[in-house]
Amino acid sequence: MPAYYPLMLDLRGRSAIVIGGNSVAAEKAATLAASGALVRVLSSTYCPEMRHLAEDQQVTLAYKAYQTGALAGAFVVVAATNDQQLIEAIWSETQERGQLVNIVDVPKYCNFIVPSILRRGQLTIAVSTEGASPGLAKRIRHELEEHFPPTYGTYIRLASIVRKHLRTSGVSYERRDDFFGDFFDSVVLAQVVSGNLEQAIATTENILQRYDITLPASDMAAELQEGKRYVNSNA
Repeated sequence: MPAYYPLMLDLRGRSAIVIGGNSVAAEKAATLAASGALVRVLSSTYCPEMRHLAEDQQVTLAYKAYQTGALAGAFVVVAATNDQQLIEAIWSETQERGQLVNIVDVPKYCNFIVPSILRRGQLTIAVSTEGASPGLAKRIRHELEEHFPPTYGTYIRLASIVRKHLRTSGVSYERRDDFFGDFFDSVVLAQVVSGNLEQAIATTENILQRYDITLPASDMAAELQEGKRYVNSNA
């Protein structure tokens, strides 16, 4: 069996339809909404989690069951159902329309599968067993959480700020790669994890100076703070 082709999909502003009103459907709808998709849900009844998503204006609920033709305009379709007749009808319509579709826990009726995801700011780690054992993928992700604490997001943002400066300053790819080798091997991450962000920024400034690159610690701190405000405002 051919291996899946891993990719990152941009769903911002795209239409997504979720079929089902249970907690599994709510989890899928929340993930789609968090990725910027415009989520519409079809079901006759809804669990409390799904209603909370609607109250928070993350999804739009349509109190009706799926009928053929309901998927028009959707870029991606996700369904959480065990009804075989419904599964086949959804699969048939999405294939006619050339849509991305995932029937939860039924790989035969999926043209994409969703991995277990760990997010740390701009860092995304996806774990997949290609549908063989989603439960095992979830447990592997839980192990990774210990190696990548939440503060890793700040570490990645700091690296992103430095990378942007290096690119705009015309530093070659090879030279940037050498810098990030030193950055990765340094104590910057440990300092971030321990809560000593000021020292982490100072260490980064010192590493840059070894490459004859000037980027004041105050500038990096200001950009980190601005990025934090942006993340909080979009949370």
